Amino acid sequence: MSKHTNWIVLGGLLLVGMPVAHATDGFSIGTGANYTSGKYGTSTTTDIWSVPFTAAYQSDRWTFKVVVPYIGIHGAGNVIPGTGPVNNGNPLGRGLGHVVGGGGTTTTTTGATTASGLGDVVATAGYTLFYSADRSFGLDLTGKVKFGTADANKGLGTGQNDYGLSLDSYKVIGRWTPFGSVGWMNYGSSQYIKLKNGVNANAGVDYRASSNDNVGVYYNYRQRIAVGGAPQSELAAYWNHKFGARFRLQSYVLGGMANGSPDFGVGASINYTFQ
Repeated sequence: MSKHTNWIVLGGLLLVGMPVAHATDGFSIGTGANYTSGKYGTSTTTDIWSVPFTAAYQSDRWTFKVVVPYIGIHGAGNVIPGTGPVNNGNPLGRGLGHVVGGGGTTTTTTGATTASGLGDVVATAGYTLFYSADRSFGLDLTGKVKFGTADANKGLGTGQNDYGLSLDSYKVIGRWTPFGSVGWMNYGSSQYIKLKNGVNANAGVDYRASSNDNVGVYYNYRQRIAVGGAPQSELAAYWNHKFGARFRLQSYVLGGMANGSPDFGVGASINYTFQ
């Protein structure tokens, strides 16, 4: 959604794409916590948590954002945070008892593996292509770069950069705001993890319950991108609350409907805008 409405969709900035509260023009920072759990088509439950640190700047038609997450994972060695299940041929991959690189820890447990450290840094730049005179309809174009900063030897990422574009739209109808997005990502492959480019999309509806509260539901989809992987399909509900003009709280719950998604997840974040 455009910056000219109450909400904006920045799909995929966390481990799942979710609507986040619109910020006024200026610089903002935020942090939070996310937790997901699922079997991803394996016999082992994989738990993933992340603590993202965000910085954003918004001015007129432009929105820029950077997310730096610290992540941890306990579960199947072939499940990569943000990617899902893959065929991972890395001989130093998570679960072989090696400790590679600095920061975070790696250990081996019976039937599951554990690792933690810096995740993939994500940067986005969005531009409002069009908005109506009353700001009730808008169309945004967003570019995204996921830098392969997560340690591939710990199974925290693929170690490769990904590049994508998405087209986002919304329409305000009284207290209701339907929204949707369609995007495409160029996924980087390594010698151990082979990925193919893929389409992603989401659609949902937001409801302005009060001047300080919005709630909504949305569906998120991503086609299968990995050899040995599966598509993502998940349904989520969220609540956003404003504490005055500067502080905003966002929270969500989700349920997965495909092996590429977790079985369930929860998360919350808080943002502060400098004015």
